[in-house]
Amino acid sequence: MPEVLKAPLVVEFPFTRSLGPVQSAFLTGLRERVVLGVKTTDGRTLVPPVEYDPVTAGELRDLVEVAPTGTVTTWAWNHEPRRGQPLAAPFAWVLVRLDGADTALLHALDAPGPGSLHTGMRVRIRWAAERTGAITDIACFEPYDGEPEEPVGHTGEFGNPLTGIVAPARLDYTYSPGRAQSAYIGALSEQRTVGERCPSCRKVYVPPRGACPTCGVATAEQVEVGPRGTVTTYCIVNIKAKNLDIEVPYVYAHIALDGADLALHARIGGIPYDQVRMGLRVEPVWTEGARYPDHYRPTGEPDADYDTYKELL
Repeated sequence: MPEVLKAPLVVEFPFTRSLGPVQSAFLTGLRERVVLGVKTTDGRTLVPPVEYDPVTAGELRDLVEVAPTGTVTTWAWNHEPRRGQPLAAPFAWVLVRLDGADTALLHALDAPGPGSLHTGMRVRIRWAAERTGAITDIACFEPYDGEPEEPVGHTGEFGNPLTGIVAPARLDYTYSPGRAQSAYIGALSEQRTVGERCPSCRKVYVPPRGACPTCGVATAEQVEVGPRGTVTTYCIVNIKAKNLDIEVPYVYAHIALDGADLALHARIGGIPYDQVRMGLRVEPVWTEGARYPDHYRPTGEPDADYDTYKELL
């Protein structure tokens, strides 16, 4: 049985967004240890607040403070907290309807174990020691057996309100390619590029997907393509990427390898960025020990005629 390939992958980027008046007040309120909801046209109080009525779609602006105490409406125990979650020790995810609210807020509950939890239990916000205007200003909820705390009736007006936030987005996962892509990766380690031919339309796809995207039939016939190819289209990159040691500007291009019916993308080197053009003939450049080409460079051949690659744009 062939080796099953797998590799840990991370997709991570900062998500920047501006805040409207409702979300600005809500997050600024958390910074000041105040929880704000918004009144709907039918008199309900929504927490977290939204900017538009979910029933009428009308704009909402009537902010109202709710209490930091509330009731668990449902829960689920988290045995193994992951990176970036609110607590490092096992905890419960809970929906909490804060006193004065008509909807529930999702957050973490610090509890000794699942046996201590039940729907209807009373809880209270545990505020973070340092608050910046984010949902994490609520460090978590904690069990509470005291009297309901009354809000002071904050209007939602704050000094120095937040106008925008930067929220990091991150996805950790393990990727395992299938048969077709495993063969493709294995061939690359031998400095070869292998695609698969569709038995119906006879097109050769690189990288192979195991099935023809046009006909929907399985592909199995391997075809070695390239190593040379043609630039079909390209873009000039002017923003330096984090953790990528390439000086800007540089060019990324779609390259139709000889014998392939699908263009793959790669970096173009060995030529000034402003001399890269459609139809440029290129070849791969491998570095020692690499499992894929570092970049493609011009071959010195005459440019390909547009009609030979126009279907691959």
